[in-house]
Amino acid sequence: MHKHTQLYIDGTWVAPAGSGLAEVLNPATEQAIGQVPLGDERDVERAVQAARGAFPAWAATPASVRAGYIQALAAQLEARGDEMAALITAELGMPVQWCRSIQVDGPLEGLRHYAELAALMDEVREVGNSLVIREPVGVCAFINPWNYPLHQLLGKLAPALAAGCTVVVKPSQETPLHAFLLAQMIEAIGLPAGVFNLVSGPGAKVGEALAKHPLVDMVSFTGSTGAGVRVAQAAAPSVKRVCLELGGKSALLIAEDADLAAAVRYGVQDVMLNSGQTCTALTRMLLPASRYAEALELAVAETASLRLGDPLDPESFLGPMCSAGQLRTVRDYIRIGEEEGARLLCGGVAVPSGLERGFYQLPTLFADVDNRMRIAQEEIFGPVLCLIPYADEVQAVQLANDSPFGLSSGVWAGTPERALGLARQLRAGQCFINGAAFNYRAPFGGYKQSGNGREWGEEGLAEFVEIKAVQC
Repeated sequence: MHKHTQLYIDGTWVAPAGSGLAEVLNPATEQAIGQVPLGDERDVERAVQAARGAFPAWAATPASVRAGYIQALAAQLEARGDEMAALITAELGMPVQWCRSIQVDGPLEGLRHYAELAALMDEVREVGNSLVIREPVGVCAFINPWNYPLHQLLGKLAPALAAGCTVVVKPSQETPLHAFLLAQMIEAIGLPAGVFNLVSGPGAKVGEALAKHPLVDMVSFTGSTGAGVRVAQAAAPSVKRVCLELGGKSALLIAEDADLAAAVRYGVQDVMLNSGQTCTALTRMLLPASRYAEALELAVAETASLRLGDPLDPESFLGPMCSAGQLRTVRDYIRIGEEEGARLLCGGVAVPSGLERGFYQLPTLFADVDNRMRIAQEEIFGPVLCLIPYADEVQAVQLANDSPFGLSSGVWAGTPERALGLARQLRAGQCFINGAAFNYRAPFGGYKQSGNGREWGEEGLAEFVEIKAVQC
């Protein structure tokens, strides 16, 4: 049991003002593996005051010194990377074959990049008789998701520290344990008191209190679009900066001249990774009508090859859903898809054989999906893929863009040049061409109801920066 009874505020572990402990369940076993304290508005007040008090000195700390702390944190995370990965597997359910590389090593790469980018804060640009300088935005509140918990936390924390901001972090109640381990690492590197503060607790109390607090200068939220709207509304009266990374219903456009087997394999694996609990998942596969039947056969075969099972088994491709609630949501959407007239190719709502304990969902494929169906327009956040035929590329682009979301996209075509031409037509914050990898030095974020602002790269640093013009 990972039992935590204290919050990390102003450089020390303190008893919470809020009462009670929340259990953390292992979604593969449904057994409790940890407890965290339920903070409340009083804890938020203490944490914000600590961050406000620490801000002037931290903002004035040389960028090279801040970079040194970031490098020290990266060294801690690398040394304890296996421990962190095992903890995330236990609280989230991502299989061990993926967890270290995706949930730890990737964010670690991005963390190290911000040690380099901290130097940008010292740059001064001359424009006529003006000096344009960068300054940190101030006290930042981070409200984090459960699906890529460390990834999203470091995507906010690293640029904030590089810029000279102080922070208050609220982890998800489903996967909070990683944040307490990270706080232990931060304590170990001697980060100045008040620069990093951790308050766990329910979103309705802790999250809302952070979003509306008048001494919080910026709030960064990752989660559902509905919850993001509520965060923005709570932040509006104090006109604080808001960065939102929200939902997605992204399309993979497979061109007629694509390597169909490779494209379909990539598309199926992309959706099934992390049991479909990925905001950028390419959950709508757009296929040329002339090759549709062949593609369906390939998709079914690829799905059948992916093992669903114990996340501690290195052969498992999919583990359980994160929670019983998320499992219910996914199965409700599968029933909706059948009611809407989509054709169920494989999967469905049956309990997987031999996996009666745990929140396991069969990987599911729907064919003959109309893009107007709810399963094609709403984020399911599970291992459910919609296969949609198109007549020509004009229609394919129209279908890809016919969504309230615009977080991600993908194109697979016969040549990179042809794929790039299609990618430029897609209204999304990023596009993966022919299976290209995620890049932690590039900006990440979405169009439309997928949010605003960017994480990672120089653009991620800019979210935590105020620009001042000094006329000389």
